[in-house]
Amino acid sequence: MANIKSAKKRIRQIERRSAVNRTRLTRMRTHVKQVEQAIADGDAAAAQTAFNEAQPQMMRSAQRGLLHRNTASRKLSRLSKQIKEMSA
Repeated sequence: MANIKSAKKRIRQIERRSAVNRTRLTRMRTHVKQVEQAIADGDAAAAQTAFNEAQPQMMRSAQRGLLHRNTASRKLSRLSKQIKEMSA
């Protein structure tokens, strides 16, 4: 346990940020799972709708540093490709 006042403050800040980041990460993963589920079900319209909701969540997560920007772009690209293949 920290003894210095500034170290105690940093611990409190980290706990708050961790809770916020956990919420953001969970929200993003939920949106991605909804897209993947719609793709698995074969429903192109639902997949496109879910993708449109997931895209800003993923890019926002990348902006906030929850995941790397290239990772977010790669996942979005792959999901988009799967949706396009379903439509064709």
